[in-house]
Amino acid sequence: MALETFGPAGPLAGEVRVPGDKSISHRALILAALADGPSRVDGLATGADVGSTITCLERLGVRVSQGVVRPPRGGLRPPDGPLEAGNSGTTMRLLAGVLAGQPFRSTLDGDASLRRRPMARVAHPLRRMGAEVAARPADGGDGETAPLQIRGPLPPGPLTARVHRLPVASAQVKTCLLLAGLHAAGRTTVIEPFPSRDHTERLLRVFGVVVADGGGFLCGGVSPGAEADPAGWVVSVESDGRPLLHPVELAVPGDFSSAAFWIVAGLLVPGSALRLAGVGVNPTRTGLLAVLARMGAARAVALEALPEAVAAVAGEPVADIVVRGLEPAWARRGSVPGVLRATLVPAAEVPSLIDEVPILAVAATQAEGVTVIEGAGELRAKETDRLEALAGELGRMGAHIEAGPDRLVITGPTRLHPARVSARGDHRMAMALAVAGLLTRPVDGRQTEVAGFETAGVSYPGFRRTLEELAS
Repeated sequence: MALETFGPAGPLAGEVRVPGDKSISHRALILAALADGPSRVDGLATGADVGSTITCLERLGVRVSQGVVRPPRGGLRPPDGPLEAGNSGTTMRLLAGVLAGQPFRSTLDGDASLRRRPMARVAHPLRRMGAEVAARPADGGDGETAPLQIRGPLPPGPLTARVHRLPVASAQVKTCLLLAGLHAAGRTTVIEPFPSRDHTERLLRVFGVVVADGGGFLCGGVSPGAEADPAGWVVSVESDGRPLLHPVELAVPGDFSSAAFWIVAGLLVPGSALRLAGVGVNPTRTGLLAVLARMGAARAVALEALPEAVAAVAGEPVADIVVRGLEPAWARRGSVPGVLRATLVPAAEVPSLIDEVPILAVAATQAEGVTVIEGAGELRAKETDRLEALAGELGRMGAHIEAGPDRLVITGPTRLHPARVSARGDHRMAMALAVAGLLTRPVDGRQTEVAGFETAGVSYPGFRRTLEELAS
């Protein structure tokens, strides 16, 4: 387990090109594997999670080399052993939807962390569509976890199209069921209580699939401000049981969730000036920007439009994000930092910033007042229990943070102090704690030690190197 140290930093300055969007990379690879010819996908994320998706697809007969994805003739092939998803819940849940429509049996497995994550949310609706799904009973509960054994209906044929109403908005579950819907006869509909990220809907359209809501056709998906159906947020695909996807050439934009760490670091390290180049700014992903604006950072974070030729990538809006540092309150008044104002983040807003909650929590420790993040119970089912982990690890650094069943309550501002903390096997925790280390007060030359920092490589292998370049 690697132990990396992070201490107070001078201004961060320079241009950053974050890795390709992880969510889009998974989806683009899987859809390309279902197309009727080779596709080219440039700018794929380089982290371990997307590597797991590539490995699984190759075990199913797909060839992936230098961004070119070549599906096997005649469709996916039975794997010669378990498909290992590593630490990637996205890989497991999305491929479960694809494998549910295949006429062969396959097994999806993962590491110890992934084996603890809930899979009943995909297993149950896939069974309703006619797939066979066997899972391991969850330890100490009535849920289901990996490994998953999956095969299509018997006798062989298309899945049964269904309407699925999700109790919790989840882009992974929605995507799993839409992918299964490509192998179902009829219209498959997913209804969510709030809109989750719409990368799948956008990419399906790029690959030639018609995506519809309850009353018409979507132009790239649902935005957070759109009107909801009385029953919820609705998205549908229709098929005769055979995926009909055309090969494409596309580029993956920069990952907003990776950029989020630099946005917060750039705001909170005084004197910083950063440009984050070519970042995807899909409105279902950028809730963090809206929250930071309410907290007082509206003038310190700007989106700069790109030339029209590169302003939309993979059906996604793209921009440069420019960040400048705010002056901390302690520099003005001799007190603890207080560069931001506290805010309430309601449950309806959480799906648009679900992956950014760890770094938002770090920002909230520097905000004046009580910040409350509601409806965040989904974070208890990530790589670690992120609610408990944030309260515990940031608490070691002096933060005043309480975790409820589905909320975080953070009281600030707090001048954080160096401590030894743990990433708990979670890549977003690792990077959030690294940024927190930049904000600590000097104490006898001590620095914050992040145990298990190597897990940052799941999504951002070059994070430490980029930090050193920006701080030099």
